Amino acid sequence: MFSFSYIWVFIFLPLPLILRKIATPYQEERPAVQAPFFDELVELSGLAPGSGAIIRRQSLFRQIISTCCWVLLVAALARPQWVEQAIVKEVPTRDLLLGVDLSGSMSTEDFTTKKGKKISRLDAVKEVLDSFLERRKGDRVGLIFFGSAPFIQAPFTEDLDLCRELLAEAQVGMAGPKTAFGDTIGLAINMFKESTVKAKLLIVLTDGNDTASKVEPVKASQIASDNDIVIYSVAVGDPQSVGEEKLDEKTLQNVAKTTDGYFFRANDLLELEEIYEKIDALSTHDIETTSYRPRIDLYYWFLGLAIILSLLMHGFCVVQSMGRRGES
Repeated sequence: MFSFSYIWVFIFLPLPLILRKIATPYQEERPAVQAPFFDELVELSGLAPGSGAIIRRQSLFRQIISTCCWVLLVAALARPQWVEQAIVKEVPTRDLLLGVDLSGSMSTEDFTTKKGKKISRLDAVKEVLDSFLERRKGDRVGLIFFGSAPFIQAPFTEDLDLCRELLAEAQVGMAGPKTAFGDTIGLAINMFKESTVKAKLLIVLTDGNDTASKVEPVKASQIASDNDIVIYSVAVGDPQSVGEEKLDEKTLQNVAKTTDGYFFRANDLLELEEIYEKIDALSTHDIETTSYRPRIDLYYWFLGLAIILSLLMHGFCVVQSMGRRGES
């Protein structure tokens, strides 16, 4: 679509006509030759002499070209632009952080696929999280992997394909054999400090009790609540397990409750998929969009055309003047 950014500039279009009416014609005094027989010339010619200046009239060609040049210059000042189709972009309204347990017990193969094949807990988490991330719209997503200590695998980003790729590359034990659940919440709080959006959600998936944190999970969740962070805790372990692999459901429940979040338990792949459907339903939010229409400036076309017309007019006048001299 074609448009002018400063359409008010066109009020200057009649300026040459206004100046022509207001300003007096150019006058130049020249010495005259006195002729003693002036009266006889007037009588023979039949003309009545008068006082005043002779005003040279422009040819119709020069008037048309001059008018066109002025219109083009004014149009160039009005900043003509070509406005392209609108580009719509989704603006992140929520920061979603995923905390994935990579402790040694996540290699336990107690999840069953739809085809009846046994897979590890981590593989089950990867499979469900991948489809979960694929459906994210209007979210920035970050990844924390944790074992004996937590570390940031991906800062908050809108590049969800990158998050899915990093998640697919995760391996059991790469963060240590133990579980640092409380420290994971603490790291998440630090990550959210740089966030400017209002909705902040942490989803933690773990299959063991906290055995390596310096900060207790419930205390860490209280700080998270003070920072408006909501935590969803997902237990993917066997409640009957013992030792370091024992699932501390009470702590997971308290952590979620402290931040007004939710606790989920997943014993098989189907339950894990249902959990993320519930999370989708619980954490719905409005998606904001911004629209931008690229604009291409075209003033140089108008300015260039005005210069070309002006050069052609002056060239024509020069040729015409030389022709008159040749005749004389």
